Amino acid sequence: MTGKNEDPGSSSTPTDTTMSSKSSVQRLPPPEKPEAVWTRFKIIAAFWAVIVFLGFPIWWKTTSIYRARLPVQEMVEWADGKTCRPVFPLEIRFETPSLPDSEAQHLLRTTQHTLDDLNEFSAHHLRLKLSEDTLAANNRDERQLHITTDGKADTALIVRLLPQDDLTSPRSELHLDTTQLDVYYPPSQIPPPSSSNPPLSAYIAGELQQLFTEEKAIIAQILSDNNAMGSTNTPASSNNQQPSRMLNSISPQLAETISRRLRRSMKYADTYHLAFSLFAPGSSPSSWDIQPAVDEYIAPLLHAFAPISNFTVDTQVQLYATFSPTAPPPEYDESQATWTLKQEDLSAFINAAEWPLSPSIGNGPTINFILYVPAPSQSPMVVKESSATSWIIPQWGGVFILNPPLSTATGAPSNPTHLSQASLGPAFLTFSHQLLTLLGAPATPTSLPFRLQTLIRIRAADLLLSASSTMGSLARLTESLPSIPIPAAVATSVSTTLSHLASACVHLREGRFQAALASARVAETEAERSFFEKSMVGQVYFPDEHKVAVYLPLLGPVGVPLIVGLLREIKRIVASWKARRAGS
Repeated sequence: MTGKNEDPGSSSTPTDTTMSSKSSVQRLPPPEKPEAVWTRFKIIAAFWAVIVFLGFPIWWKTTSIYRARLPVQEMVEWADGKTCRPVFPLEIRFETPSLPDSEAQHLLRTTQHTLDDLNEFSAHHLRLKLSEDTLAANNRDERQLHITTDGKADTALIVRLLPQDDLTSPRSELHLDTTQLDVYYPPSQIPPPSSSNPPLSAYIAGELQQLFTEEKAIIAQILSDNNAMGSTNTPASSNNQQPSRMLNSISPQLAETISRRLRRSMKYADTYHLAFSLFAPGSSPSSWDIQPAVDEYIAPLLHAFAPISNFTVDTQVQLYATFSPTAPPPEYDESQATWTLKQEDLSAFINAAEWPLSPSIGNGPTINFILYVPAPSQSPMVVKESSATSWIIPQWGGVFILNPPLSTATGAPSNPTHLSQASLGPAFLTFSHQLLTLLGAPATPTSLPFRLQTLIRIRAADLLLSASSTMGSLARLTESLPSIPIPAAVATSVSTTLSHLASACVHLREGRFQAALASARVAETEAERSFFEKSMVGQVYFPDEHKVAVYLPLLGPVGVPLIVGLLREIKRIVASWKARRAGS
């Protein structure tokens, strides 16, 4: 009975259980042979050996960024003004042919003492010396004087003392074509040996102080701007505060003159391109004597500027040059019988859209000079507020309106077909003055050689500080962006820059300003070349995310099997090691 109630399907016999276990055992893979395990280990090891010892070094070598070593600390010290503090010892030669040796030396000492008392800016100081001619004339017995000349420093000014009997007080006259100041004095004002502050010494010191006032103010402005842009982590020393004190002591008129000059003048360049253009609204004038005019009025000026910059000259004639449609047209003034341009409309006078004025020719900036001959129906044409016929466009160029002469037959203006050299004289004389302003020459004094010597000292200081600042910027750039390359050419340019900066600083300290400017020009050129190196600029905006996006699609499919195989082999070795340790 019991057997009938049991489920036949649920019954199991020992024979069935034994057969099921045997079939499961037969389905398991056979154990690996030691030879197969060793072969798999060697394959994985070979792959990783190729990756580690061949692939990775090749990848590292081909993708590594070359960074030449730069003297970063020295570059930063130049930028912070710790290496060189520009000074300007100006050597002034005294010629005293009418004074004996003792009186000449006494006058020199008292004048130098008065100058030192008047000077509030120690970075710019005047050093008085007797000229070699005076020493030779006053020392027939070949005695060695205390004041001698070394023949190294540039002579900033020659002061020639000339007695004049009909004078009651001293007077001075600066030569327009040389750097010589003639001081005429009554013989009664020769200081006796016992006097400590004679009137003649005070007069000479005052005249010298006045001649160099604008130069001191400009240099103080340059040094003050450089101190303001320098590091704020170091406390300001008394030397750094002197430029500010000097600027505070100058008159508001002189400060405005300097500010206007800085706004108008162009940034320094090693080469400038001068473009003289003749524009006429009609078919005449169609020719002009440009070459003789340039040779007479511009070429001597360019020759005088040769130690400072290089120049190229281009000319062009453009006929049917009309005003811009958007520019306000000239207005007729019946009271003056002239066509006038408003002061606020002068900036729109140039028709930049249609007039062929190239903004730049070559590497250097272009200074444009526009000679515009208005149509007879709109002549004469002047500026309404000042009745002027010329003006300067700051940091661009100058414009001169050449109104045509009145016809002898009709009495009305008529444009000639050709402009002679004589008719171009006023325009090019104005262009020469505008060129001086655009190049940054000081407004005073009247002597052109004196102003050019001042400009040499100003440019030397400006370039020295500019190149130093560029070195600091380059050092900070390379430190903040470690992924950009630094070619060997950059290291060479930096080395050249620092060498010429040191040379310029030494020349300034010893009063050799032309040599200082030459070294500073090289330093500025090399500094700009190193900072704007193309291979460096191209890597500045290449973040690491771009590298991941490039490598991941290539290395992902290849790297995953290799890493998984390596992990399995490591797991097998660890398990085998544990089994051997447990069995022992």
